[in-house]
Amino acid sequence: MTIILVAAAAGMLMVVVVIRVVENRLVFFPPRYPAGFLPQEIHELAVEDVWLQAADGVRINAFYHTSAGSKQVLLWFHGNAENIGYGLGQMKALAYIGTNILAVDYRGYGKSEGKPDEAGVYHDADAAYDYLINQRHFRPEDIVLYGHSLGGAVAVNLASRRPCGELIVQASFTNARAMARRMFLNPLIEYFVSSRFDSLEKIRDVHASILIVHGTADDVVPFAMGKELFAAAPEPKSFYAIEGAGHNDLLEVGGERYVARLKTFVEASARNYSERH
Repeated sequence: MTIILVAAAAGMLMVVVVIRVVENRLVFFPPRYPAGFLPQEIHELAVEDVWLQAADGVRINAFYHTSAGSKQVLLWFHGNAENIGYGLGQMKALAYIGTNILAVDYRGYGKSEGKPDEAGVYHDADAAYDYLINQRHFRPEDIVLYGHSLGGAVAVNLASRRPCGELIVQASFTNARAMARRMFLNPLIEYFVSSRFDSLEKIRDVHASILIVHGTADDVVPFAMGKELFAAAPEPKSFYAIEGAGHNDLLEVGGERYVARLKTFVEASARNYSERH
């Protein structure tokens, strides 16, 4: 019996070690340059190619779009298996909101240096935020954090630590453990992963207007997770369901009505902030 227990323990330890070694490869799917980087003229959107440096020295790439006359900026964190090259079409749609836009590639994505992990992408988010404050001279209350899927977790983490005007979380999950259970269909797997991305806990510490967006037909991150995040979020908050939308087609399915909803949210939240202060 002792031999069996020792063997079982050793086997379990080996599983943990293997999962920890390959974990980041299971969590992150970074498309590298030149994948996704088509000529900007195709999307008819003027963007500036900029480089930022994270606190740990990693250089990350970003696109900056200027909206003349706007005092606000949308800091956009894309989802997994995407990069800012693939996101140019979405940036064009989001430009209708009327704000400036900074779209960031996490380390290891697109042209950015390094390899992604949870702590690293948080460093990248801070670098983007600091760039907007220190070099573009935006006020914290004029920064709108907007994240899709994995980017939603990055945006929530940043908003829980740094002041901002608004937070938009699109098709994002509650935490990494819940997603691990869903992906691997094993209740024990959550105890083996080191990544947390615990948006369910961190969103409680956000002091900004919050909009949670989720497609009702999302088969990657269940619609119920979006509702859980909304329930945990503090006021002021609102929820926008896009009927029939999956995980990556919210802008296409939501169309002009969805973009108009984003524009209304950003403008109304900015007015409300000014009135409160």
